[in-house]
Amino acid sequence: MEFRLSDDGERFRRKVSDWLLRHLPSGWGTPAFRAPRTMEEQVAFAKDWLRKLNDGGWAGLSWPKEYGGRGSSLLEQLIFQEEYARVRAPSLMSLGVGISLVGPTLMHHGTEPQKKRFLPKMLCGDEIWCQGFSEPNAGSDLASLRTRAEVRGDELVINGQKIWTSYARFAQWCILLVRTNPTAPKHKGITYVLLDMATPGITIRPLREITGHSWFNEVFFDDVRVPRANVVGEIDRGWQITITTLGHERSIGAPHSRLMEELKDLIRLAQSRTAAGHVDDPRLRQRIAQHFIETEIMRFSGYRLVTQLVRTGQPGPEGSVLKLFLSELDQRIKDTAVEVEGPYSQLAAGSPRAIEDGRWQHELLWSRAATIYAGSSEVQRNIVSQRVLGLPRA
Repeated sequence: MEFRLSDDGERFRRKVSDWLLRHLPSGWGTPAFRAPRTMEEQVAFAKDWLRKLNDGGWAGLSWPKEYGGRGSSLLEQLIFQEEYARVRAPSLMSLGVGISLVGPTLMHHGTEPQKKRFLPKMLCGDEIWCQGFSEPNAGSDLASLRTRAEVRGDELVINGQKIWTSYARFAQWCILLVRTNPTAPKHKGITYVLLDMATPGITIRPLREITGHSWFNEVFFDDVRVPRANVVGEIDRGWQITITTLGHERSIGAPHSRLMEELKDLIRLAQSRTAAGHVDDPRLRQRIAQHFIETEIMRFSGYRLVTQLVRTGQPGPEGSVLKLFLSELDQRIKDTAVEVEGPYSQLAAGSPRAIEDGRWQHELLWSRAATIYAGSSEVQRNIVSQRVLGLPRA
């Protein structure tokens, strides 16, 4: 593989960088910027920023033009994501389910009316999506889900419960997995549904996390009626569609760029904690160097996944390697930062003596979820061993 960009690629990179720097919110990255504090403010801010990206032609970069995208190559999408992280543009995490998961899944499996109805509204920020997959006893073993849907004419009537549903309180739509045939083997008899979150019979209860926030929710369904036209694919044959969604969830763009920027912040943090202004502990220097090496490994692994997507059009099980490596490396970096802070790491955001307003403490707590969501590290290791390496089941 040639890792250097072509002249066209370099021009595209400069174009992306120039546009982002010109259009970042006023005061962004400076003390003068008032960051949104509440979850409601953060979601509203993300939607406004996504609209600006969409107006500039940068949302859904590689999506077909007929669905509101730009029709760019996956290489250009990668360049955009790398530059987006490098200039530290605003996070779109609360809108990521729609653009990153639902959109690609509908483009592979959705009907033409479903594509025309849902795809453009994802890109302009009009509709937020959540992911109704996990259940109290069906998280890592997703195919054991028990939320039931009974087909009654042109409707599905749904009863059951989902949990760890990110952004459910703010979402207008949900991708929902339901069991429509309880006697079928567990990977069969599952149906993939698009659910309007305003439908009667839905109850949402926020779950408070160790960070103090409540992005996760549990969702209950009591005789919720969904039009059969909202089924993606066929009744009882939703597992393969689920695999497509999970494949995109584990092929996580250009995460190495974000981690590289965090490594720069970690170095500055370490320098600020010494009188000489440089990192003089050889053990700490070695740890940071190891983080850098592993981030570079992740970068090349990400490039390999993009190459596979270009060739096949579908993410493969190799995405589990990247997801596993990313989530555990992210935790190691945050662990190092908190150790550098020493006793100050006990101070939370809002404390006048908290370093960087408790940023690293918060991110360390949040990073604990990374080895669970999108499939736990144990699940990822099983996928890698069986579907990538071809090893037999134990």
